[in-house]
Amino acid sequence: MSTAPEPLGPTRVRLNQGNSIPLLGLGVYQSQPGAETQQAVTWALELGYRHIDTAALYENEADVGAAIRASGIPREELFVTTKLWQSEHGFEKSQKAAHASLRRLGLEYVDLYLIHSPRADSPDERRASWRGLEKLHKDGLCRAIGVSNYGIRHMEELTDAADIVPAVNQVEFHPFVFDPELVAYCDRRGIRIEAWAPLTRGRRFEDATVQAIATTHHRTPAQVLLRWGIEHGFVEIPKSVHRERIAENGAIFDFSLSEDEVRTLDALSDGGRVSGWNPSTVP
Repeated sequence: MSTAPEPLGPTRVRLNQGNSIPLLGLGVYQSQPGAETQQAVTWALELGYRHIDTAALYENEADVGAAIRASGIPREELFVTTKLWQSEHGFEKSQKAAHASLRRLGLEYVDLYLIHSPRADSPDERRASWRGLEKLHKDGLCRAIGVSNYGIRHMEELTDAADIVPAVNQVEFHPFVFDPELVAYCDRRGIRIEAWAPLTRGRRFEDATVQAIATTHHRTPAQVLLRWGIEHGFVEIPKSVHRERIAENGAIFDFSLSEDEVRTLDALSDGGRVSGWNPSTVP
């Protein structure tokens, strides 16, 4: 019987493919492979997180898997995401890449498998990748499948030829990069928005509006940014390798923002991407 803390909650929402995803997860992008990633995942699980987001590109899938196994938490309580990198686009490549990720993770299945980027040699190659993910889903290796960094044009290209509608579109989203048109598009199709870099990598913590709202609620700017996403129904996957910050990021389910505060934060959107990535630039 698990002695781990109860998961953070109420924190799960149902995906359009049937399984449920925790609204808060730990992202491990740029967490160093080895001890750093294992320790961050261990702390997150100890603090009640049940959602870990990794990718083949991050080169730390094995460390995520090691920390999960060491935790003793039953597999069915956890939600694990990994991703197909753009160099592996195509039907056959997607099969090999997914099996390689599962071997590195040491898992029989992942809860969500995403196409990491729409960058490919052609639209046909992107569609072939999605057919590959549909087969992985049918085979039970991925409980849900989706995309990452897809704009509306890429989503339409995919959904027009898909048998399965993507469960998730994972994109850079925070009050400074907020695209209501993409949100509305995904909402109409039951696609859940998942926000990466929801903390702006710390670059907008000093914004006067964010600070004022944080002061009102006796919270930190990071907590306000994450709560903004929760109010919109987005899945948030902040990255940290510091226990105290992982704990701080998890303490967002005991307060809420008013509708006026959410609208005020929405109005901050200025296209200030912290990554330089913009889906509209991908052919």
